[in-house]
Amino acid sequence: MKGGGGGFRTQQDETLSGRQRGSVDLYIVKRLFGYIKPFKGLITGAVLLTAGGAMLGPLRPWLTKVAIDEYIARGDHRGLAVISLIMLGVVILDGLKQYQSTWLTELIGQKAVFNLRMDIFRHLQRLPVRYFDRNPVGRIITRTTNDVEALDEMLSSGLITVIGDLLQLVFIVAMMLWIDWRLTLVVLSVLPLMIWSTISFKNRVRQAMFDVRTHLARLNSFFQEHITGMKIVQLFGREESEFQRHAGINADHRDANIRTVFYFSIYYPLIEFMSSTAAGLVIWYSATRVVNAELTVGVVVSFVQYIWLFFRPLQHLSDRFNVMQTAVTSSDRIFRLLEEPVAPEPTENAAAELRKFSDRIVFDNVSFAYDGDNLVLRDISFEIRAGQTVAIVGATGSGKTTLINILSRFYPIHKGSITIDGSRLDDIPSQALRRLIGVVMQDVVLFSGTIRENLCFGDPTIPEESVREAARIVGADRFIEKLPGGYDYRIRENGSGLSVGQKQLIAFVRALLYNPEILVLDEATSSVDTETESLIEQATDQLMKQRTSIIIAHRLSTVQHADRIIVLHKGTIRETGTHQELLARRGLYYKLYLLQHPERRTLEDAG
Repeated sequence: MKGGGGGFRTQQDETLSGRQRGSVDLYIVKRLFGYIKPFKGLITGAVLLTAGGAMLGPLRPWLTKVAIDEYIARGDHRGLAVISLIMLGVVILDGLKQYQSTWLTELIGQKAVFNLRMDIFRHLQRLPVRYFDRNPVGRIITRTTNDVEALDEMLSSGLITVIGDLLQLVFIVAMMLWIDWRLTLVVLSVLPLMIWSTISFKNRVRQAMFDVRTHLARLNSFFQEHITGMKIVQLFGREESEFQRHAGINADHRDANIRTVFYFSIYYPLIEFMSSTAAGLVIWYSATRVVNAELTVGVVVSFVQYIWLFFRPLQHLSDRFNVMQTAVTSSDRIFRLLEEPVAPEPTENAAAELRKFSDRIVFDNVSFAYDGDNLVLRDISFEIRAGQTVAIVGATGSGKTTLINILSRFYPIHKGSITIDGSRLDDIPSQALRRLIGVVMQDVVLFSGTIRENLCFGDPTIPEESVREAARIVGADRFIEKLPGGYDYRIRENGSGLSVGQKQLIAFVRALLYNPEILVLDEATSSVDTETESLIEQATDQLMKQRTSIIIAHRLSTVQHADRIIVLHKGTIRETGTHQELLARRGLYYKLYLLQHPERRTLEDAG
């Protein structure tokens, strides 16, 4: 596999599915039918229009035969004028049919794809965090954009059009048999070769289109990672090496597309060759019969027209193969995404609807591993009483943030239990849990929109006065009011243009407006300057009033006033106590404290 960033495949990407290909097609058809079923009226209208109009095309060569044999051959100008008007009417009706059927099929496709996109986004919001850990953003974006667009093209212009082409083929064969069955057999003599070439083309194009979508997902993943991390690429002077990695991934995508072009470049001329061969055979076979007065010129001319008309739907079907093979591959990917198991919710019998936190949070012998094998937390046991401020400290990798991840139920624990007011964490509905716990993370995520929209993200109905008051309490109003437009200032993607400290202050205001009963501060002041840290510390005091608070921090100066401090080391609890108690023990906390306050060691040594 070439390339690096975004270049790995999951097991899902290696094959179309664990199912056999035939069952995959049937499964996809069933799933797609579920999305078009609500529009049965539109589908019925489109199918009736397509079926009724399928006869209009095959009618024209027959009218040509009548015009030649009945009117031109006899010099009947009046009859020729009538048949010409009839032919004009057929052409106009055919055009109106195409307009109406195209409108209806596009309408069906857009409505069905709209519902599909809504289902995908709803499902993505319910997926566990672990899914996003193992799937690059670029791959997920490919599923929700490129793959959905491929499906849109099939639903909008594929299925019903194929039905129309197949019906037209049936009518053409029926008309040819009615006019002359022997000439019809001559035309159909090339059919076995056409069927063989079509099946061979279908199988090869299917795999080629699957490869195209796979390499497109890799390309999107690579772009997403490197556009997001472009500063790092430039800082380390990796432009040329990353360009070469991109060249490898891009080459794979190009080669996959070229393979599909190669198959089509063979198939189209082959269809053209077969149609020309059929026309030549008809003319050759008709020559003697025309001389012997067994056939009329009109029959021969109509059959030549039928040949081109017969192979035109076949060419359309080959075009649809491209669309449908792409759509089948994309549909398989989309439906596998929709089959990803969502984060489990408690059953109604087990659900514990907590409306208020009033007693304690208890961790009882909790163990956890992100990969299922290497434990990050081992037999963690402690409790946090309502109204307490508990700090969790420790070296990087000790498991501090992991504690918050499992308390927020982003990941399921492997052993032990966590309870809130006596209710197991797994028995509390997600909405109820999210109402209780508010987290201010170190890496603040802001969305494109105004400052106000980001502040009120948890509840857009919050009044303007409350927003401004919360910003004033935190101290964020100082910089917000200096921005162009103030609270209506539009934030760019992920807060670009704002400093780390300003984004952190916005997160504090957002937490204050969300008004959780359990407040979690995850390294909330680790990336800000001293002045902003002072503002945040003042805001923290306001936020923690009459709340249960959990503070995760590297800087021990921010946790000295906590009611209790828990010291983690390599996933286990090494010490607990107040700041003064832990210093008096001269254990791990004391060592961490001296590392951050070397002057204390100097004074003690001097003493």
